[in-house]
Amino acid sequence: MSKHSGTFRVGDRVQLTGPKGKLNTITLAAGGAFGTHRGDLKHDEIIGKPDGSVVKNQNGVEYLALRPLLTDFVMAMPRGAAIIYPKDAAQIIVDGDIYPGATVIEAGVGSGALSLYLLRAIGSEGHLHSFEKREEFATIAKANVATVHGAEPKNWQVHIGALQQALPAKLKPETADRAVLDMLAPWECIDSVGDALVSGGVLVVYVATVTQLSRVAEALRASGRFTDPEATESMIRGWHLQGLAVRPEHRMIGHTGFLIKARKLAPGASLPQFKRKQKGEFSDEDLEVWNPDHLGMQSKSDKTIRKTVRRATDAAATQPE
Repeated sequence: MSKHSGTFRVGDRVQLTGPKGKLNTITLAAGGAFGTHRGDLKHDEIIGKPDGSVVKNQNGVEYLALRPLLTDFVMAMPRGAAIIYPKDAAQIIVDGDIYPGATVIEAGVGSGALSLYLLRAIGSEGHLHSFEKREEFATIAKANVATVHGAEPKNWQVHIGALQQALPAKLKPETADRAVLDMLAPWECIDSVGDALVSGGVLVVYVATVTQLSRVAEALRASGRFTDPEATESMIRGWHLQGLAVRPEHRMIGHTGFLIKARKLAPGASLPQFKRKQKGEFSDEDLEVWNPDHLGMQSKSDKTIRKTVRRATDAAATQPE
């Protein structure tokens, strides 16, 4: 695994903060140079210096050199599919009670952003089983994870195929501690995940729209295998800090998605009828808007995906073993 502290060495990724706060991330190479219109910064000026050093280029322009945090990498890494933002990944770790040594199911893998956070949370003793329908997305995700870890972690398996078909073939019933779903129609996988989870295991589902949120909740209730679902969303607002000018930033990270959580009941257990407000009845027309065709899905051209695959694999290839 790549270093998280200590002096910079060849092959390390370094985040340079230059004039006006502009960020650039480079991979250190002996004899290499970071070139700008304000002069070259020699990599050899950074190699051997401690994390957090200030270095100068040939014209005396100063740069702050830091190892990028995982969040820095995630926000800038090559993407084949939209990523789960760090604020949602953090909430998934907490809501899902992801702990060291846990066996976790993830679907789909996307570009590997959530996989990176899950791998860090479960540690070397845990196991992460990621499922992805599109092989090119899996290739990008594996390259991104390898870029951070130096190689693909041995406790991470990426399985190609639809979760409903692939999960029963890869995991025995009641062997997974946690499951996280990020897909267009997660309600189709409730039974498969229910079979794989241990009693008391936690399921967290990430969805983007209210219609998806509604259908997942009703599917969980209809299965009779989970506790009553809970739904949340999180928003982050930064603050401007300059002397006495302390105020909220004008822009914030608002809605990115909803999280819905439930826990698996023991075999044969029936959830008590806790008192809650009665929901209204829904019609066939209401059900129609739940169909995947009505939810919409952003797509990228094959050319863009191929380019992203090359970027991700090239970045992974530069990392030291």
